[in-house]
Amino acid sequence: MNPRIPNWNDLRIFLEVARAGTLSGAAAKLKVDHSTISRHIAQLEMAVNAPVFERNHQGFHITAKGRELLEHVEGMESAALAIGESLSGAYRTPSGPVRIATMEGIASLYLSTQFVGFKSLHPLIQVELVTSTQLVHVNQREADIFLSFFPSEGKGLEVEPIGAFPLHLYAADSYLATYGTPQSVAELDQHKFVSYVDDLIQLNTVRWLEEAVTRPNVVFHSSSMIAQMFAAADAGGIVMLPAFSRAERFGLRPLLLSEIDVKRTIWMTVHRDRCFTPRIKEVQKFLREILKRDFPLPPGIRVKKLET
Repeated sequence: MNPRIPNWNDLRIFLEVARAGTLSGAAAKLKVDHSTISRHIAQLEMAVNAPVFERNHQGFHITAKGRELLEHVEGMESAALAIGESLSGAYRTPSGPVRIATMEGIASLYLSTQFVGFKSLHPLIQVELVTSTQLVHVNQREADIFLSFFPSEGKGLEVEPIGAFPLHLYAADSYLATYGTPQSVAELDQHKFVSYVDDLIQLNTVRWLEEAVTRPNVVFHSSSMIAQMFAAADAGGIVMLPAFSRAERFGLRPLLLSEIDVKRTIWMTVHRDRCFTPRIKEVQKFLREILKRDFPLPPGIRVKKLET
């Protein structure tokens, strides 16, 4: 049987199943029932004369043929979105949703307040700020923009460093009144710390306390940086936090500023097909501007060249 041109509706449903990995996930996104999705996938496989998914109890796993097809379908999706924006006048006035995925701390403690000002500049752009402790795949359209503390890798990605923030040790006055204020890094051996749950750390870039203190005595663990901060604010111990947290507003005092030197770079990732979309370009521009203002890059950090 010779392959024939697939139907766009079949391809659209294939795209959502590939991203969701399950029928239920795709059905919820498309607001259709499972049987409808199964029928469209069967029609597509008949059209291309090959299976595009392998099915098992864990979900749908894309085949080599499916991956080949997926690259073309994503290009079709990007072109269709660009046509829609052009016809709607979006190239004159950027509008529509832009989803930014990043870690909880920088989203809640820094970006959330910054985007209040962005809304006054671009009232027609709807920013969706999504928090995740894991790698977000912009090449699978899980987000339009991904901000991370490491450079992403993958096909078709534009990745650039846009800022670098220092990290400091912080403690509450009530903690320092009980245990004393450390005057040197050596004295930190006598103190208690708040940090992450070690076996739940999914991104090694947040193992920053270990860079400042050798074998810290951690007495409170949390997978949430915000929970750590508030535990420290209630005298739970010394905590290491990024400068963007502005922990001083919660009653925490920075310690040993001249002795501790730990930094992280902020990387912005966008899929190459989307980086010329006006609304996404405006959000990228805004992110570059605020990071350059608040946490500028030191010299020597360059864009990571990725596979094309």
